[in-house]
Amino acid sequence: MELQTLTYLVVGASFALYIGIAIWARAGSTRDFYVAGSGVHPVANGMATAADWMSAASFISMAGMIAFMGYGGSVFLMGWTGGFVILALLLAPYLRKYGKFTVPEFIGDRYYSRGARVVAVLCLIICSVTYVIGQMKGIGVAFSRFLEVDYSTGLLVGMCIVFFYAVLGGMKGITYTQIAQYCVLIFAYTIPAIFISLNLTNNPIPQLGLGSTLAGSDTLLLDKLDQVVTELGFREYTTDVRLSGLNMFAFTLSLMIGTAGLPHVIIRFFTVPRVRDARSSAGWALLFIAILYTTAPAVAGMARLNFMQTLEPSPGEHMVYEQRPQWFKNWEVTGLLGFEDKNEDGRVQYSADPEVNEMVTVDNDIMVLANPEIARLPNWVIALVAAGGLAAALSTAAGLLLAIASSISHDLLKGMIAPGITEKQELLASRVAMAVAIAGAGYLGFNPPGFAAGTVALAFGLAASSIFPALMMGIFSPRISREGAIAGMLAGIGVTLLYVFQHQGIMFIASTSFLGEMQPNWFFGIEPNAFGAVGAVINFSVAFAVSRITAPPPARVRELVEHIRVPVGAAAAHDH
Repeated sequence: MELQTLTYLVVGASFALYIGIAIWARAGSTRDFYVAGSGVHPVANGMATAADWMSAASFISMAGMIAFMGYGGSVFLMGWTGGFVILALLLAPYLRKYGKFTVPEFIGDRYYSRGARVVAVLCLIICSVTYVIGQMKGIGVAFSRFLEVDYSTGLLVGMCIVFFYAVLGGMKGITYTQIAQYCVLIFAYTIPAIFISLNLTNNPIPQLGLGSTLAGSDTLLLDKLDQVVTELGFREYTTDVRLSGLNMFAFTLSLMIGTAGLPHVIIRFFTVPRVRDARSSAGWALLFIAILYTTAPAVAGMARLNFMQTLEPSPGEHMVYEQRPQWFKNWEVTGLLGFEDKNEDGRVQYSADPEVNEMVTVDNDIMVLANPEIARLPNWVIALVAAGGLAAALSTAAGLLLAIASSISHDLLKGMIAPGITEKQELLASRVAMAVAIAGAGYLGFNPPGFAAGTVALAFGLAASSIFPALMMGIFSPRISREGAIAGMLAGIGVTLLYVFQHQGIMFIASTSFLGEMQPNWFFGIEPNAFGAVGAVINFSVAFAVSRITAPPPARVRELVEHIRVPVGAAAAHDH
């Protein structure tokens, strides 16, 4: 069966499954809509959390970034997985014990302030909207390539699918849909990796294949990759750091605490029945995530080797452009792969030297999606990868949109503007807010803002600098006052946004104006996407400083903090 037909069948079957689950798991109450009735089994919740977490960035972009960054790309592996350890140990059980629906609700109660709740809502929306831009872009790109429709049509279809199961089912529908999406995306990621590992190393386990010798050779795969990239002028794959050691540390820390501060991940731990289930869910989520994350370095290394050896089958022998393979033609159409015959010899030269390099466009994001085609795997595997990429983007987009909608309907409308509305009215408001959030996300997908490059890492930095410190201090520091928390959140997210826009917005404007070209003046060499760690330090510092000169929290708040941290033991009748 031809690739196009197979792709439509596999993707169509997965969409039918998602819609069927949404109809079965329709939310009938606000508790169902916000936290799935707090009745999800920890293993199921761990799987749903993994799907919620592993976005288009994890499925499509992460291996692509590692493929071209080499060792420097390990910041994503360490940061994104390490964040779940922090969640499991320091946040999830305490927030579940508190027993509320949303992160802003906890912050508002803990800091005894409607103002703190509003600031938390604003921070949540900024982080989530920044993150969702990348998901909507991923949906559009995946559809446009594999379903052979234009980008706008692909994005519109994706929006309709998310609208149906997110608005109808809320958290309950999203939870069970994400379980199905996890199964789709993990099979779509690991099966091609197994095939390619077998082809290159005769080892069916990609994680081991990456450290194995090439088939029919005594040369290690990574040694071969180092040799190939250095011969073409690129830095050595296995040792090249990301700008500097300090920048790698800051980037890893920003991703780690950003993970622990992202609202759409945190609210997943409100869906389990008991406190201990929250920690258990985090452990299961880390296990399910590790299946993909330990495979990603192998996918990255093998994809880079296959890609470079396709363009240059042997040293000094370049691929003839007119005889380029079909996968090359397919990705040229998308604009993510571009060739310019600079010396007019009809051959493709790929080099680190911009004067020689004729591959003028090689987008990182094509590596995972193009990898099965480059390796000449069966069509059904390529179709499965398409379904997996869409599942990853759709699952995270749904979680983010629910976090935005619940903050608007529950925290702003029910919590502040109209506290007297009935549950039925709140449920209607939640669905309307979800529909508006989907429309807004779609608009940003059709018209991405100029700073959209690197939006995923930016979203983590914003969460790290605003929400994470407020939660940590709210749980572990009874002395932090409402004034301190509000000042800290505003200072953290404000400084981070200023730093990002200064170097990604103003720098761009300056470089195209009479001011001429400007060089980035980074703080200690820390790039904007890694600045969230610095923003978090500023948040903590401002919060503690302001709290020292303002009135301490009321006794009831200090008792609340102590109560949250007391383990639920045999003396407790049941968990909250």
